[in-house]
Amino acid sequence: MLKEAPGPINFTVFLTMFGEKLKGADAEETILNAFKVFDPEGKGTLKKDYLSQMLTTQADRFSPEELGEMFSAFPPDVAGNLDYKNLVHIITHGGERPGINDPLI
Repeated sequence: MLKEAPGPINFTVFLTMFGEKLKGADAEETILNAFKVFDPEGKGTLKKDYLSQMLTTQADRFSPEELGEMFSAFPPDVAGNLDYKNLVHIITHGGERPGINDPLI
């Protein structure tokens, strides 16, 4: 994927390329299931602080810059929650889910 990148890879470029690689597969369900691991109550949202902790301390850790890019591209709502279902829809379909108001800060 690095060789296929149109330039420097930031979070948005990564998501776009990731989405393109998954076309034809059930990408939406696969990515949703990954987020659901962190949402055992099935609320469809994750606290920004919790997600930040997970992304910077587990597996392939995000750098502070990558984390900032992600929250710039997909800001949490005023209560500090990230609507991961909408995020997954944007990744896999290129736009917000129909009927979703912009609850961004």
